[in-house]
Amino acid sequence: MTNFRDILCVVDIADECTAALDRAVTLAENNQANLTVVDVVDRVTAGIGMPEGGPISANLQSTMETRHAEALETLIGPFRQHTPITTKILSGTRFLEIIREVLSGGHDLVIKTPEKLAWLDRLFGSDDMNLMRECPCPVWLMKPQAEKTYKRILAAVDVDDRYPPSELKSRHALNQTIFTKACSLALSDFAELHVVHVWQAIGESVMRGAFMRTPEAEITTYVAQERNRHETNLNGFIREITGTLGKEAAEYIQPRAHLLKGSARQQIPSLAQQLEADVIVMGTVARTGIPGFIMGNTAETILNQIDCSVLAIKPPGFETPVTTTD
Repeated sequence: MTNFRDILCVVDIADECTAALDRAVTLAENNQANLTVVDVVDRVTAGIGMPEGGPISANLQSTMETRHAEALETLIGPFRQHTPITTKILSGTRFLEIIREVLSGGHDLVIKTPEKLAWLDRLFGSDDMNLMRECPCPVWLMKPQAEKTYKRILAAVDVDDRYPPSELKSRHALNQTIFTKACSLALSDFAELHVVHVWQAIGESVMRGAFMRTPEAEITTYVAQERNRHETNLNGFIREITGTLGKEAAEYIQPRAHLLKGSARQQIPSLAQQLEADVIVMGTVARTGIPGFIMGNTAETILNQIDCSVLAIKPPGFETPVTTTD
């Protein structure tokens, strides 16, 4: 997979993280990219009678960080023969320190295993959701049991053309990034590429309302027209992007398009399950250029329903509300 030059791999020495580390090392090796591997430890807070930043709490913090650093070196030792690796131990709130490291280190991809949530029936916890909301670069959350190579990649795009011009431009750029990253991953893993767009005939429910009394034939015609519009947009978008890949790559990729009617928050998780997708490549931000943005409700609902790895992409112009200082 191409286009990443400075990778940040986040591990937790207490959990299984081999899949994420394997993928990070392979990416760095294949692309001559820089690779930094970090673990994050909690900050020791002052207890009763213990002054904040005093010698006791400072010693405890130092001891924790030293132990994690030693364990981290043991973990990555076998991987050093493949590519140079820089290691760091960060301290503080996990997702905030990861984002601060991205900002200060200029990393263009974060790879990590989702936090362990044995008590919840979902893959991603609050730290992971915050990371996908606020990290300025793509975030690749990999299931601990992920295979070394993927068989099926699912790219979720929104090619509806009825947005304001400024938003339409941003959405198209996001779609391009999602699809090109998915294509690159499919090529590197020799995997199937599936592309999904979920559409709705917005006026259908109104036309079926008691006050409209629209003939069924008119409703059927309207819905068919809407479907054709979305299908034309999706096929045109796929042709546009695959046309930039080169003939050989385009012939191999041959993405399989899925045009689904309904709600994206229902259809995308359902399709991912049907396909047994290994990873979903998708956007996670509703607005751009606004510090303190809110992740789109649809994206968050989808993420809470899936059980596969996710490569979360930000649109151009995204600004994180996180700063490099507390």
